[in-house]
Amino acid sequence: MKIIVRKITKPLMGEVTIPGDKSISHRAIIIPSISKGKTIITNLLESEDVKNTINSLKALGVKIIKKNNKIIIYGKGLNSLKKSNKNLYFGNSGTTARLLTGLLASQPFKTKIFGDKSLSKRPMDRIINPMIKMGAKFEHRNKKLPYTIIGKNYLNNINYKILNPSSQIKSGIVLACLNTNGLSKIYEKSITRDHTEIMLKNFKSDIKIKKKNRLKIISIKGRKELKPSNITVPGDFSSASFFIVAALLIKDSRISIKNINLNPTRTGLLLALKKMNANIDIRNIRKLNGEKVGDIYVKYSQLKGCNLNRYVAPTMIDEYPILSIAAANAKTVSKFYGLEELKIKESNRLLSIKKNLDKFGVKCNIKNNSITINPKLRNIKYKKIIINSNKDHRIAMSFFIMGLLSNNEVIIKDAQYIKTSFPKFINEFKKIGVKVLN
Repeated sequence: MKIIVRKITKPLMGEVTIPGDKSISHRAIIIPSISKGKTIITNLLESEDVKNTINSLKALGVKIIKKNNKIIIYGKGLNSLKKSNKNLYFGNSGTTARLLTGLLASQPFKTKIFGDKSLSKRPMDRIINPMIKMGAKFEHRNKKLPYTIIGKNYLNNINYKILNPSSQIKSGIVLACLNTNGLSKIYEKSITRDHTEIMLKNFKSDIKIKKKNRLKIISIKGRKELKPSNITVPGDFSSASFFIVAALLIKDSRISIKNINLNPTRTGLLLALKKMNANIDIRNIRKLNGEKVGDIYVKYSQLKGCNLNRYVAPTMIDEYPILSIAAANAKTVSKFYGLEELKIKESNRLLSIKKNLDKFGVKCNIKNNSITINPKLRNIKYKKIIINSNKDHRIAMSFFIMGLLSNNEVIIKDAQYIKTSFPKFINEFKKIGVKVLN
């Protein structure tokens, strides 16, 4: 599927509806599935990635139904999962793969898991290695999908230091620790998303968080049954980011986006855009299921470039593709450091950003794990610019925004992958004034 995008000649106006947070939606399926009782979930993101998580838990014996636009899960406890009659398919979802690897490592049966071509290239050693230390076994080639998990009832407890900033790895280990004999401790030096910890507290797990200088210590006592708790999923900040940047860049635009997850481990983009002179107002801040939520109001702004150090990266790792579009349309140069995690996402996003910005004449340079974006345009020869998204939803959505600003017709290839996180992405842009051809 391809999308044809042309320059927009009028401002974006109105209120945007953002679907449920993708990270929270995955956890809102997994954690109730191993709790003891009934959980009702409101505003779950029903994207391709989350559907793969739902289908996998159903295959593992969990009763999950949809009723009146809500998802109802009937959990039977930590050790209630059953061996699947079929191999589990995770599509393009790294979250599903890493979290369920941790969960299935503590179940006493074999499970073979696989994904699409893109997911099969992504490294899984960072979740496999701690699971092996905890007593699980694996049948694999090069520690990448597909592989078979040979689970063990009641894994060994573990003290584990997370070397790479990844909430998926941390969450996979935490889920495995729920079914251990004794106390486990996970040490995290860099900030990563803490949705798993927040949700487990709401489900009355025996989890404690302690901060010591720059170190976060997560302590978990295993084998405590989880108590169900109804969940309302807030809007996804990562999905909102495309509308935020579009409104900042398209002259005279003014939009509002309500009920958005503002968890501080996720909103580094707001700090970056503020540094770039963005006119963004946050109102009605409140708590929802332990998560910070608020309403975002955005007005067109003349952005300037900024420098971001590597410590910011974990709080906005999924937003660098759309931030690169903001930087490409700013007045001055931007430089972003500490982007090694971008190389092992759905695509090598660092390379995808550079290659596609080059097509618009934007000067872009990668050195080690940093990227420099100079918005001064070179002459370009093409009337049409073809964007190779590499089957990556965030690259496709980011360069859709670039297309709205370009004098050239922009063709987004493999645009169907947008459905992995935001099925109604195009419809929401149409609502606020964008015309799209496909």
